[in-house]
Amino acid sequence: MKLPPDARFPTICIHAGQTPDPGTGAIITPIFQTSTYVQESLGHHKGYEYARTQNPTRTALEQNLAAIEGGAAAFAFASGMAAIDAVTTLLQSGDHVVVTDNTYGGTFRLFDKVLRKYGLEFTYVDTSDLHLVEQAMRPATKMIFVETPTNPVMRLTDIEAVAGLARRHEARLVVDNTFASPAVQRPIPLGADMVVHSTTKYLNGHSDSVGGVVIATREEDVAWLRFIQNAAGAILSPFDSWLVLRGTKTLMVRMAQHNANGQALAEYLASHPKVTRVYYPGLPSHPQHALAARQMLGFGGMLTFDAGTFEAAREVCNRVKLMALAESLGGVETLISHPASMTHASVPPERRQAIGLTDSMVRISAGIEDARDLIDDIRQALA
Repeated sequence: MKLPPDARFPTICIHAGQTPDPGTGAIITPIFQTSTYVQESLGHHKGYEYARTQNPTRTALEQNLAAIEGGAAAFAFASGMAAIDAVTTLLQSGDHVVVTDNTYGGTFRLFDKVLRKYGLEFTYVDTSDLHLVEQAMRPATKMIFVETPTNPVMRLTDIEAVAGLARRHEARLVVDNTFASPAVQRPIPLGADMVVHSTTKYLNGHSDSVGGVVIATREEDVAWLRFIQNAAGAILSPFDSWLVLRGTKTLMVRMAQHNANGQALAEYLASHPKVTRVYYPGLPSHPQHALAARQMLGFGGMLTFDAGTFEAAREVCNRVKLMALAESLGGVETLISHPASMTHASVPPERRQAIGLTDSMVRISAGIEDARDLIDDIRQALA
């Protein structure tokens, strides 16, 4: 399918990278479950040699995601963490990275427990405060790694402002866009050099695949990521690529419902006497509500609330009936979790306290069920 040059976002999600199979006319990209490809003669092949290096299903997904995020090229990996690890291979020993302090626990674990062993240095700051980001910059700073909104305290970073700062310091800006999804936020038009996702989450949307992707804009980064994807081999499988392609076709309609349900739950919880605070950028009480309205296209399906005590948070997690107590996010079903003991258990307690991640916090990934049923469930869990 040839996309018109002025195709709009929902059309791009469905058609970018998608070509009917030339052999059968199948409108859905086939799962090319093969390890190698027969060559016509020595040195002559159809563009595919070995499945670690290229796979037609993965290629279709990568072209789709590059178009969705507005990048030059995309590279699909076996997990979101493999994608982030690939990005850090652009760095060398002695390089310095400024990181959002409330970064995902797995990202912190990779940076702090693994990559510091190889001479990389990381400084964690509240990237919602541009002055703090500026203060953290050094001559050796080669990258700013931002999550916005953050997980789970829902703090926002002004992507356009930080992109300008990165350019002045000749550093790359990498944005983890997993929490928002490209249907809600597009960092590259705002100045980001690279975007990473756990495709496990909103891009796939059905809780049945694990994967990651890096979308790059710079020619030299595209060349390196293509090399490292083949050299390290942490590739996304053909079947997982096919599952994510299925997910992106419905991304826009799913996100509309995630947004609506996130807003409805946040408003209900904000009025509940047993809830001490709700963290959701769609609420006027959120300190960065104006930035969210300017930078995001909707406010997303992720929200966090403070139940007051750890015991109350545990009770809510154990009492829900429709919501599922599970890690992960972005699926069609609503998930509830306790960040301090689940997604951020690898973050030291003193660090959790510094970023405002309390033991009394409960995080919800609002699915696409009827919002009234979700509110009924959280009401009885809080009763």
